[in-house]
Amino acid sequence: MRVGQLVQLPQGYRAFVPSEFPPGEETLLDQELINLLAKANLSLGNLNGITQLLPDIDFFIFMYVRKEAALSSQIEGTQATMINAIEAEVEFTKRIPKDVNDIQHYIKAMNFGLNRLNSLPLSLRLIREVHKELLTGARIDHFADPGEFRTSQNWIGGNSPGTAKFVPPPVDEMKRALDDFEKFLHSQDQMNALIKTALAHAQFETIHPFLDGNGRTGRLLITFYLCQQKILDKPVLYLSEYFKKNRDTYFNLLHDYHNEGEVARWFKFFLQGVAEVADDAVKTSKKITILQKKDIVKIQSLGRTAETAMRVLEEFYKLPIVNVRKIQEWTKTSRVAANTLTNKFVKIGILQPRNQNVRYGRTFYYKDYLDIFTA
Repeated sequence: MRVGQLVQLPQGYRAFVPSEFPPGEETLLDQELINLLAKANLSLGNLNGITQLLPDIDFFIFMYVRKEAALSSQIEGTQATMINAIEAEVEFTKRIPKDVNDIQHYIKAMNFGLNRLNSLPLSLRLIREVHKELLTGARIDHFADPGEFRTSQNWIGGNSPGTAKFVPPPVDEMKRALDDFEKFLHSQDQMNALIKTALAHAQFETIHPFLDGNGRTGRLLITFYLCQQKILDKPVLYLSEYFKKNRDTYFNLLHDYHNEGEVARWFKFFLQGVAEVADDAVKTSKKITILQKKDIVKIQSLGRTAETAMRVLEEFYKLPIVNVRKIQEWTKTSRVAANTLTNKFVKIGILQPRNQNVRYGRTFYYKDYLDIFTA
């Protein structure tokens, strides 16, 4: 399936000009692709079912958004981790890498987009608004033109369009391709929603409509589209872990999508990722349920402070790295009382100090919970 062609431009380089989208040819669904599609749909169904049983689905989503933000940013070269992002939220600034800023902006953009879908359909307008949230105030916003589609030629790899690995469509062709893309997002057709999601992501990366942030924005679109189409009851599927684990294959298949028309191979890779990530998320949700039950039993041994401790445990699901000041804020008690409660959490094995040798300004991890998301 040809999705476009390389065209020689007067400037002396060749750029990719997309064909009318979606392509008119039907993708042949071979048996492997049919099986992968069935497996992906089954795994998504299992995920939708199991997450209904979680103690608080919003906390589960909160952690997954952080994880997705870290991994999607790492695909683009960021070194900071999900742990760094959580530490930054608690203002442990001394040890925080500067590029944790990328993760924080991704989290902001994800939450903004999910909320915006309640009042605005997935569209070019929403995409621009999300991009603005992603890059405004970020480390590289001085040339990224946040929230605006590019008005000049960009390229991928190399020092110029002439030496680039891939040159996206010129501005006029980009505008035409974006118009087709938006109509595709809104179209009511018979195409399977997962196939349509895979096609939308690959086409967006091919158009590359921003000066920077195209990869992260395109991965955000996967979650937004699945939620808009009600494939997911809640935003609990994030593919960046799979893309990062298979980073070279991910980029090579996107390249082959536009240069070679290898659409079926991209579909298979994408569907395999949906199934793997959904299955892993099901396992994660089960582990959280088991951990919660185990820790509730531990807290019940605390006697008179058990009720307060239970309320604090619920906060740990949202923020699993804390200090005494944060626990004092949650309990609205004295510093001494918060410190005593913190020590009790350590004693019963729910919290672990980050550094055993530090006496003041201590940081504590809800390690068993963090390990579920980071192992």
